[in-house]
Amino acid sequence: MSIRFDDKVAIVTGAGGGLGRAYALELARRGAKVVVNDLGGARDGTGHSDAALKVVEEIKAAGGEAISNGGSVTEYEQMVEMVAKAKEAWGGVHILINNAGVLRDKSFAKMEPADFKFVIDVHLNGSANCTKAVWETMRAQNYGRILMTASSTGLYGNFGQANYGAAKLGLAGLTKTLAIEGAKNNIKVNTIAPTAGTRMTEDLFPAEAFAAFAPEKVAPAALYLVSEEAPTNMIVGAGAGVFQAAYVTLTQGKLLTGDDLSPEGIAAHWAEITDRTGELTPQNGAEQSMSILKKLQGG
Repeated sequence: MSIRFDDKVAIVTGAGGGLGRAYALELARRGAKVVVNDLGGARDGTGHSDAALKVVEEIKAAGGEAISNGGSVTEYEQMVEMVAKAKEAWGGVHILINNAGVLRDKSFAKMEPADFKFVIDVHLNGSANCTKAVWETMRAQNYGRILMTASSTGLYGNFGQANYGAAKLGLAGLTKTLAIEGAKNNIKVNTIAPTAGTRMTEDLFPAEAFAAFAPEKVAPAALYLVSEEAPTNMIVGAGAGVFQAAYVTLTQGKLLTGDDLSPEGIAAHWAEITDRTGELTPQNGAEQSMSILKKLQGG
């Protein structure tokens, strides 16, 4: 099976370098028309650059079609304008990869509220802005593929990244709801949690590991998750050529009654409550509620 994107229009945010650039180049190589969005600047979100234009030049030099966009994902009106220009040029938008991001790492004790808010705005609100800007187009054409970018920090935590982790886990939650809401219009929404050597992580990786975690070793998962054959509502880890699925799970739990229905009862039965044997992976809150109800009924 050959995965192609002929006649598809893709928007990739934060595509001036690193992962976004790798995604944009490979989408174009496989036939997509690509909007390369990048505000430019440093990894803390300051400054500007012509990074998006350089990626467009690479795509065109290889025979592909692309346009650049320097809009900020934090400005909804700019994202609406970006989508309008893509539709004007090519008639629609079929793929959105929300990849734009910044880092402002500090321990929570030292982190200023402004730095917390800014990282949330770029990652979480920025992805929501871009997604909202394409949502009605995808509904109308009865086709859409959207990829959110989470991280291991969002899924499992990491010292000094409270702002980043909060935003990234929020994106996994956004995915889960949009996958449900988009299903009837053939809009599939997934989350990727990449580990890659980019300007965002260049001082976090040992030098010998940097090349092993090249963005090109993450791109196969991203492209599959926005392909026509994609699943939906998945969280996929990717790095150094290793690919994994992550799940939000629920233990079988323990029904407490009588005197056990108390904080002391929780403490006494903690091992049973948290026993991970036979974990469940409910797809939504309704399934979780039904699981609890069955236990109350002795099912």
